[in-house]
Amino acid sequence: MDKERFLAPLEGEDRELVARVLDQVELALKKTTPVATDFFDPRERALCGEVIHFLPEVKTLYFGGYRGAERQRMVIMPAFYLAEAVEPPLAYLSIKLPTKGGKTAPAATEPLFNHRAVLGSLMGLGLKRGKIGDILLSTDEAQVVVAGEIADFLLDNLSKVGSFSVTVESIDPEQLNTPVERVKEIKSTVASPRLDAVAGLGYGVSRSRMAREIKMGKVKVNWQVVMDPDYKVGTGDVLSIRGRGRVVVDEFGGETRKGRLFVKLKRLL
Repeated sequence: MDKERFLAPLEGEDRELVARVLDQVELALKKTTPVATDFFDPRERALCGEVIHFLPEVKTLYFGGYRGAERQRMVIMPAFYLAEAVEPPLAYLSIKLPTKGGKTAPAATEPLFNHRAVLGSLMGLGLKRGKIGDILLSTDEAQVVVAGEIADFLLDNLSKVGSFSVTVESIDPEQLNTPVERVKEIKSTVASPRLDAVAGLGYGVSRSRMAREIKMGKVKVNWQVVMDPDYKVGTGDVLSIRGRGRVVVDEFGGETRKGRLFVKLKRLL
């Protein structure tokens, strides 16, 4: 395999990521067995998928624990390997407050845990981000999808999240509290496909305010920070701001008589 062919156009973290995946491709072919990567976000999956597309000797499957999972592991296998024989390389954990006197804690009205606290506690045990998938929060529980190989370690060692003492147990994937996605469709016009104009429409703020947020590094396009308000977005692009959901550019239409562009967005709440 000519690795440099794929690595030459890349630099920085992208180059390191693809280099690791190419190493795993070689391992899968050498051992003629499936090899699981770390969890990838959508942008990382797209980047690696572009490379795998040119390697007909292998094929891939993705596992995130539930339909629509943001973070997923890629399993690389020889092209002849039966996909049905591949077991998801995942484990599913439930994190709760310990019971008192055999009774569960009173039901909370707001989530006891937050994403940052849960992720911080997991990484505080020395884990890499790539071993941790999606974190699902409810009022009295945090559920985490993790790499199967670290499940026992977490069951034995995770005892606190933030200031809370917790208990951890394995659950089945069917027990995951998967989020119900609400979608708000936005149809309007913008002066141009500039990021500040489209994101401003999607998030319901002025173009000038959105431009400031973009320059502050708060806005991502396809899970990568973009700090140029003039960046041109296209159909299919996913815009995101932490804590404010995502906006998908669903469609650009023709122009109005005044030269504005019709656009249809989907805001995921």
